[in-house]
Amino acid sequence: MAVPESLTSIPGVRVASQLREPDPEITHSGETLPLTPALAGLFPAGGLRRGSTVSVAGSTSLVLALLAEATRAGSWAAVAGLPDLGLAAAAELGVDLDRIALVPRPGAEVVAVLSALVDGFDLVVVGPVVARGVQPQVARRLAGRVRNRGAVLLTIGPWPAVDLELRVSGRRWRGATADGHGHLRARDIVATSRGRGAAARPQTVALQLPGPGGAATAGEPPTGRRLVEVAG
Repeated sequence: MAVPESLTSIPGVRVASQLREPDPEITHSGETLPLTPALAGLFPAGGLRRGSTVSVAGSTSLVLALLAEATRAGSWAAVAGLPDLGLAAAAELGVDLDRIALVPRPGAEVVAVLSALVDGFDLVVVGPVVARGVQPQVARRLAGRVRNRGAVLLTIGPWPAVDLELRVSGRRWRGATADGHGHLRARDIVATSRGRGAAARPQTVALQLPGPGGAATAGEPPTGRRLVEVAG
């Protein structure tokens, strides 16, 4: 299938045949993949633990923010089942588009596609429609593959027997008054993580996602202007 010229013209976007081979010294070293400092408090190890499965509810932006530091440090990520992914938004959140492979519609052989991605990439993101269609027994097999390969699986929405669950609440935009004047500058959210083992105790952090510069930053208490709550 031909790739639309409008897509390939975006800086950093290439088809699969143009991707470089991963550098094994980068992609298979260390027990964790790095995170933007503002997000590190959500994870017991301070980073994305290799071999783990993480589900995120309520925010595609948070999933993209989780990719940012790792891709900038040289790791490769694949995104499956997100045909409407905003690449400009991903870049603003700090994701290195040179290190991203897109599989917008995995098709009928979704399990084979996800297995291949887990074998070849450090991070694999699974969109909500794909995640809902994966049966629990298949999810467990994929989790075992993730552990064996040292990858990180990030799902948007529920996933059976995940190692860590992230939830987002309290979305409020900064910069606009209640009557709609001003410019939106940043969005305040509250992110909570809870999982198994060392992650059994919930951790909650206040974030700005996006922050004033686009990337995720530590949250700040409201000052001056009122915050305006916006759904989504």
